[in-house]
Amino acid sequence: MAETITKDMPIGDVVKSHPETLEVFAKHGLHCIGCAVAAFESIEEGATVHGIDVDTLIKDLNAALETAKAD
Repeated sequence: MAETITKDMPIGDVVKSHPETLEVFAKHGLHCIGCAVAAFESIEEGATVHGIDVDTLIKDLNAALETAKAD
């Protein structure tokens, strides 16, 4: 997986590869990480369905990656 998270990536893949993003998804109100749909639904699709600003979510997810990389 690339070092930068993009809105077309499946939620399940992002969480599997970067568990540090779980907290970010939850903070934005995307709590269905464990549901079957999250395995193949893109971040943009999930954000849209839940009324979440996808650009802000992506920014925060990538910030979490940077923080985890620095630790």
